Amino acid sequence: MASISHPSFSSLNLSISLHPFPFVFPLLPCFMHHLKNHANLANLKGMTVFSKLHAMEGRSDWDWRLCGATTLSSNNHSAFAAPVITPELNSCVPPAIPDPCYNCCPPSPTSPTSPVIDFKFPTNNTLLRVRQPAHSVSYKYLDKYKEAVSLMKALPPDDPRNFTQQANVHCAYCDGGYSQNGFPNCELQVHASWLFFPFHRLYLYFYERILGSLIGDPTFALPFWNWDNPPGMEIPQFYTDQSSPLYDPLRDACHQPPVIVDLNYNNDQLGTDPKQQIETNLCTMYRQVVSQGKLPSLFLGKAYRAGYPPNPGKGSLENAPHNTVHAWTGSELSVDMGELYSAARDPIFFAHHSNVDRMWNIWKTDITGGRRKDFTDHDWLDSSFLFYNENKKLVRVKVRDSLDSRKLGYDYQCVDIPWLNSKPTSKYPRPVPRQAPNILSFPLTLINISRTSVKRPKHELGSDEEKEEVLVIDIEYDKTKGIKFDVFINDQGDDQIQPTDSEFGGSFVNLPHSHLHRDENYKRTNTSFRLGITDLLEEFKVKDDDSIAVTLVPRYGEKPVIIKGIKIKLVSLDNETI
Repeated sequence: MASISHPSFSSLNLSISLHPFPFVFPLLPCFMHHLKNHANLANLKGMTVFSKLHAMEGRSDWDWRLCGATTLSSNNHSAFAAPVITPELNSCVPPAIPDPCYNCCPPSPTSPTSPVIDFKFPTNNTLLRVRQPAHSVSYKYLDKYKEAVSLMKALPPDDPRNFTQQANVHCAYCDGGYSQNGFPNCELQVHASWLFFPFHRLYLYFYERILGSLIGDPTFALPFWNWDNPPGMEIPQFYTDQSSPLYDPLRDACHQPPVIVDLNYNNDQLGTDPKQQIETNLCTMYRQVVSQGKLPSLFLGKAYRAGYPPNPGKGSLENAPHNTVHAWTGSELSVDMGELYSAARDPIFFAHHSNVDRMWNIWKTDITGGRRKDFTDHDWLDSSFLFYNENKKLVRVKVRDSLDSRKLGYDYQCVDIPWLNSKPTSKYPRPVPRQAPNILSFPLTLINISRTSVKRPKHELGSDEEKEEVLVIDIEYDKTKGIKFDVFINDQGDDQIQPTDSEFGGSFVNLPHSHLHRDENYKRTNTSFRLGITDLLEEFKVKDDDSIAVTLVPRYGEKPVIIKGIKIKLVSLDNETI
């Protein structure tokens, strides 16, 4: 990688690289704190203001202003690992959540000297736990499930296995309870990045084992809410029994059975014909997992390394149906499922996330085309979290431990996946002349429907390398508010595109994060919203067009999103730069 000269920021030199090849890394204030404690300052050299990493990571310059714009460079090929690591649990700071009496922080270990155990895979995987679709479980299973949750709720309040304490795990990791280990100014956040799938898989793993331990059944497995399959597209009936420990009164009263879940929920109560809603849901699933999942970063989320600001970018499934099902299930006041800090207080959270976790398996095994493989980046593989296990022991577990559900001792019952054959089709049966929209100026406050022309990058002549065209929308938003906007591609300006139409590119959806314990400016979040658009452009037969029309449609949000810029990137399927 060639070096570019920029004005010197410091006379210090740094002879380390954070990757096996030379590049420039952003030296954030929290990152500098770590280096001062761990690096030999006599060897620091070559610190410059530099932007090449921004391009390499696919992040715009404004991303780095959250933590500072200073960067360092090196021609050294040595590696300096930067995985995100959870600090000791006693460092948790209670987030400023809406309920001032609610403390998300976990109980301290029983002894100040209690060691943290390194995770080990279960040794007896002959007793594979099989997760079943919630709508078809037996009465015998249901009795066990209710007994396990009842026992969990009856544990002492300071027992880390207690139901409320287990719900608090999600709250603390999602709403600013922790800073990254070694980076006290950098929030640890497990959403909107490549940590989303591994964290939630491991969270459910320990929760499930605690339930099984309480009823003495090592084969006990959580159910999954099969919202991607028509028979499971409503809240499973047993969660609606008001006498059950699985009931939560803080759900939307308008979305109880037999109402069909809306995987593209727009925060409205418009009635939709059930048959049409099912078709919409199946097309949404195809788009989010098949069309939008051709690269690891498009499906799993963007890179999030130690010292980085949080929320670099969601994967496709986290936006929808993950966030949309949360919002659809929660009450009109956005609780419990409707807001991140309180979501795990509803037992249905775990069935919802069990199906989200199932999607990770499907993405890797049941779909062809693209590069549907896990990251091999060690900063991802070595990122780690802390959980209490069924024996109340504190366990440190890494992302690399989460990659194979069968190694963790569980799998999913095989059911139909009808959405694999539900590819959206164009609203316009054949290409029609379109009027190119004006080019918008940015930043743009998204209050009304906005349409712009976006220039496409040119493919290299003679290159056989397969590449995905990725639409990149840089945005700023208030993360304490629920937000949704849709993106249409090459529509005809009639604003009537539906999720069943291939012109419907995708949706950005934010679930409210409670206001952190930091200052007001911390609510403003910068992120990158990315959509893979190669499949739909091939369907539109616009191979030789220099630009495409992009329409942004705000759906809901108390505070409008600010669009910082829109561009299209070519990303290699064989050598994705994350």
